[in-house]
Amino acid sequence: MTLLSDDQKMLQETAASFLREQGGPDKQLRHWREIGCDDGFGHALWKQFAELGLTGICIPESHGGLGLGATEAALVLEEIGRNLTPSPFLGTAVAGARAIAETAHADRWFPAVLSGEAVLALAVDEGPRHAPERIALEAKRQGNGFVLNGAKQFVVQGASADMIITAARTGGSPGERDGITLFAVPKDAAGVEVENVALVDSSKAARLTFANVALDADAVIGEVDGGWRPLSDALAAGSAGAAAELVGVASGASAMTLDYLKQRKQFGKAIGEFQALQHRAAHLYAEIEIARAAAFKAAQLLDSNDDGAELYVSVAKAKAADVANLAVREGVQMHGGIGMTDEHDIGLYMKREAVLGELFGDVYYHRERVAQLSGY
Repeated sequence: MTLLSDDQKMLQETAASFLREQGGPDKQLRHWREIGCDDGFGHALWKQFAELGLTGICIPESHGGLGLGATEAALVLEEIGRNLTPSPFLGTAVAGARAIAETAHADRWFPAVLSGEAVLALAVDEGPRHAPERIALEAKRQGNGFVLNGAKQFVVQGASADMIITAARTGGSPGERDGITLFAVPKDAAGVEVENVALVDSSKAARLTFANVALDADAVIGEVDGGWRPLSDALAAGSAGAAAELVGVASGASAMTLDYLKQRKQFGKAIGEFQALQHRAAHLYAEIEIARAAAFKAAQLLDSNDDGAELYVSVAKAKAADVANLAVREGVQMHGGIGMTDEHDIGLYMKREAVLGELFGDVYYHRERVAQLSGY
């Protein structure tokens, strides 16, 4: 992995220390799950993110943010994944902020994001698989605005969001990139029905139904029929961020497993002394390092607006999802019977990997993108 600058090291250490102090799964994830929290995360913790300036990592300095980028966001996201910290950081401070950057909506929403008062959500998927080009939710012109009809699903933190960045079709046909427009839909918009759903990792996502939702022209993010560019930028930032968080999940699960191998004894010695398990642990370590390098390379290329960024983002997301899946499977297996219980945290890493692996496109989606972008 590329050496970090002094400022990046300081950011990484700050995020790691902060998230450790907030506690692992017991203090955050399990707490919100057990009390049946509709948000799945703590708003007080989100405000602490803001106090540290973390919510403004991807917000330009001209709007009061830190003016950093995907690379710095990846440093925070890896620590979020390592600690299984439930928060709206990825959807709001990374993907959401990228979608509305350089638009009038930045003036409206960035101050609230910076203060930890607002949560943003991205409503894209409509079918069982991630397919942003297949958007069919209809936005018809009416007077000085638009009327939206259709449905979205897998809208992460959609029920908690103050504003939902919604991709709709104002022209063309499903499967085409032209004719997509992004809309800023407020949480209290008339005609929006929200079904809040708990995902396997206890985070929340929503199924949204739009029934004659009337929006004025000011709700358009960017240009009418020109939503593909800001949408693809947001999805790229989200995918790269998800890859970094998956690396954190893999690292956290691996560290927990290594500790267990040192403590658990069989036949009079620690099971970590058995060569077969040592080989598996060494292989996992190498795979995590490769995934980390891919995730940070993708983030760096996004920050430099490199032409190869789209390809590397898909490489990183596919690789990180594969490696995180390996890490949690190895972790559960090496823990033996206890690894199958809810009481042990290793299973929580497996559940988080399952959700992150699907978010912004699963491993098969991104492998296909790699093939297409490579000319196959």
